[in-house]
Amino acid sequence: MSYFKRFNPLALVLKALASSLLIAFCAWSATDPLADRMHRLTQDLRCLVCQNESLADSHAPLAMDLKRDIRAKMAQGESDDQIRDFLRQRYGDFVNYNPPLQATTLLLWAGPLLLLAGGALLVWRTVRGRAEREGEAHAPADDGGANGGGAA
Repeated sequence: MSYFKRFNPLALVLKALASSLLIAFCAWSATDPLADRMHRLTQDLRCLVCQNESLADSHAPLAMDLKRDIRAKMAQGESDDQIRDFLRQRYGDFVNYNPPLQATTLLLWAGPLLLLAGGALLVWRTVRGRAEREGEAHAPADDGGANGGGAA
């Protein structure tokens, strides 16, 4: 009896593929410990360039610099609150998607409501003015008795 089996190239390819997948999975599952924390923090911060995107979703150069600074501060051991305070001091409360309700941020909170009320007032006045003009156009004209139908 032979102790050596016949060479099977398909088995060799399958073993190589399986080991490659195992290595890739291990590398993928060993994520950076700061990545989740960084994503959670930058999700609540506004991109100062885009202004309608979170810092996590933005690819603007300033956003990339801020993310690099935030990562460095996390690596130095600073807490999320310390990083938020640093960004708030540097860029103001606008950097937060949910700024605190204070006298200085009242316009940020009330601004959308004021714009909505102003738009509703504009629509109301436009519709009212149009209705008044149409009402005047359909009203019978009073010519002050010039038809000769008055008393003699």
